[in-house]
Amino acid sequence: RREFSSESGLLMQEQHFVFGLQELAEATENFHEKNKLGEGGFGAVYRGTTTDGRGIAVKKLSARSAQGKKEFMNEVKLVANVQHRNLVKLWGCCAERDERLLVYDYLPNKSLDTFLFDHEKRRELDWQKRYNIIFGIARGLLYLHEDSQLRIIHRDIKANNILLDDKLNPKIADFGLARLSPEGETHIETRVAGT
Repeated sequence: RREFSSESGLLMQEQHFVFGLQELAEATENFHEKNKLGEGGFGAVYRGTTTDGRGIAVKKLSARSAQGKKEFMNEVKLVANVQHRNLVKLWGCCAERDERLLVYDYLPNKSLDTFLFDHEKRRELDWQKRYNIIFGIARGLLYLHEDSQLRIIHRDIKANNILLDDKLNPKIADFGLARLSPEGETHIETRVAGT
């Protein structure tokens, strides 16, 4: 694996890696359907395991997406430069042939919508857990909007873009539609970009 640095020119706080396509294919068993965690407008996400045993989630951007490359580069640049306990952690990326993949830590509880829209799983969310999830999301957004070196507007906050770790701590994910807030401005007007 090669290390990469962000195109934004900012000093990165952690190491990120460029993965090979073959390496990610092996980790996900050739992107097998049984490893598919979900699918959105920009592509599918697969569970995988690296050769050293680390659980990863591989976001494979759809070749059908006309804006795929733009969203890919946007997500790499933005997520590589922000670190917060309520944001998903980017582990690396892959850009080989026509394939574009983002590699994140695997979070075992999948996304918030898994709990909200499943009658049985919804029962696991007592009021304290719901409060902690909402508070964590708000903390992550505050960091993005005001406390990070980059001022980022996510533009696609929804239940399936909130991932949950093993303790149900929320992690904001999917920065493909995110935009930088103009410097010095505390309010901006924007159209809703996601679904």
